[in-house]
Amino acid sequence: MWDWDYALSILPRLLGALKVTLYATFWGFLLASVFGLLLAVLGRSRVKAIRMAVFGFVEFIRSTPLLVQLFFLFYSIPLLFGFSMTAFMTGVIGLGLHYSTYMSEVYRSGIDGVEKGQWEAARALNFSKARTWTSVVLPQALPPILPIMGNYLIVMFKETPLLAAITVVELLTTAKNINSMDWRPFEPYTIIGLLFLVISLLVSLLVGIMEKHLGKRHTR
Repeated sequence: MWDWDYALSILPRLLGALKVTLYATFWGFLLASVFGLLLAVLGRSRVKAIRMAVFGFVEFIRSTPLLVQLFFLFYSIPLLFGFSMTAFMTGVIGLGLHYSTYMSEVYRSGIDGVEKGQWEAARALNFSKARTWTSVVLPQALPPILPIMGNYLIVMFKETPLLAAITVVELLTTAKNINSMDWRPFEPYTIIGLLFLVISLLVSLLVGIMEKHLGKRHTR
């Protein structure tokens, strides 16, 4: 039976762990967004070696499970290079690198959607490459893909329980620890399920509002 007193007593611990989950999601998403853009830009390089290197990296990351990548970063990197990172930092980097490969394709679709005439106009105005990207291409490429990026944010949030495998004390790990002490799985696991559900629905709602807003702007 559900015990409200017990549920309320463990709620502060679960909410504290939720902060770790949200921080990992935020920083992982930020890394994925920045590095994904870099991959998308380098993937359009005129230098074949750079394009092939980007293609190889993207295919390798996509073809291997995130969990394996987390284990490699956390356990193998210290052995290979002699330095170690905290479990949290490893989790953020793992999430960021993994999803940057997917974000690069999202960016690519947005960049490809910019009309060819916009590139030609930038060249006609003698814009530098940097200014072409920052003033012409990205302002037009980013708005249509923001809803897709929001969807990946939700996916990353729901993937954070994998960080428990490298000892990050996030939401799921905290629920497991509570259960191991009290042998009451019903309340902690139900609460974290509801937390994931509510936050995912809220972000999904915001993404939907954003998509409608951008759609209205596009049709004007």
